[in-house]
Amino acid sequence: MWLRSAIIMAGLVALLYVIEAIDQLGGNHLDDDGIVSREADGLPGVFFSPFLHHGFDHLTSNALVGAVLGFLLLLARRFLVTTVIVWVVSGFGVWLFGPSHAVTIGASGIIFGWLAFLLVRGLFNRSWRQIGLGLLLFVVYGSVLWGLLPGQDGVSWQAHLFGAVGGVLAAALLAGRDRRDKSAPASVSPGFPPVAR
Repeated sequence: MWLRSAIIMAGLVALLYVIEAIDQLGGNHLDDDGIVSREADGLPGVFFSPFLHHGFDHLTSNALVGAVLGFLLLLARRFLVTTVIVWVVSGFGVWLFGPSHAVTIGASGIIFGWLAFLLVRGLFNRSWRQIGLGLLLFVVYGSVLWGLLPGQDGVSWQAHLFGAVGGVLAAALLAGRDRRDKSAPASVSPGFPPVAR
């Protein structure tokens, strides 16, 4: 599980670097496909924007944190559903409330969503182990939460805020399933002892 999660996350990060390299070679024209707030032509950017970055520095700052958080989500087996919820909430939040006449790109909305999910998941699941992980992540990455507030030029606090909202929403929606999985009895076959999963 650890190795598979690491390979998947490394592959996703490598894909982002390949896309950025193609964008650089093409004169950064892919960046135009980000989210353009409140314009119909900007709606496809909800899907494309997390793949696009304003240079390798921007990408690397996202990739370093994102690789760790994505790896932890893969281990928790909540990567796909959480990512979809965060992606949609963050993307449409930017489209509705982002700055006019601006193109928003970058994976930071998803990363803030992943962080928020991991921070609060234990509270919804009533799991001390998950709460402990959340506290550890808060100590390590808590300072990035200042990015939820407006005031930094060139930084989409809307993507960060709505990404975090999506992460909390995902944690709340998945909490019931997590508790059911935790309390489900082990499978029993006739004539054989229970099998732990």
